Amino acid sequence: MGRRILRSRRFQILSGSVLLAGVDLIVKAVAWAALADGRGIPLGVIELWRTTNPGVAFSLGEALPSWVITAGSGVVLAALASAALVRAPRLTPVVTWAGALVLGGALGNFIDRLDGNGVVDYLHSDWFATFNLADVFITAGVVVFCLSVLLKRPQHSNATESPARM
Repeated sequence: MGRRILRSRRFQILSGSVLLAGVDLIVKAVAWAALADGRGIPLGVIELWRTTNPGVAFSLGEALPSWVITAGSGVVLAALASAALVRAPRLTPVVTWAGALVLGGALGNFIDRLDGNGVVDYLHSDWFATFNLADVFITAGVVVFCLSVLLKRPQHSNATESPARM
């Protein structure tokens, strides 16, 4: 029974997403503390910055009250989690972990919003928006999911039709 639970797709999605959200929140706390003096740390094409995003992706909705963004994010997170958990037994291992990546990132950003200050972002480039590890998880999960759908081999039936019936 114990092994069956550990192999359960639902357990993999839930435990994976909680683990990834925890890693994200720890990295955000470390970045926030390390960048407390307000200076950026150049790392080549990426620079570490200390900033928050009160909106959603690309700061959309930043003028809305924080509770609206938090509530909306919570609804989206609950819908994603419900859909993933309902479909979990039929998912492939790759799609299961893609779901864990998306849910883990969404959960990390949702928890970060609960204080009303927005999401901590710390990865900055001159060519893209400032983002965080949770955003990387979400993007990677969506890319893996899309690739798994696009690269899925068609299922062929073992039974072949005779030419006389065609």
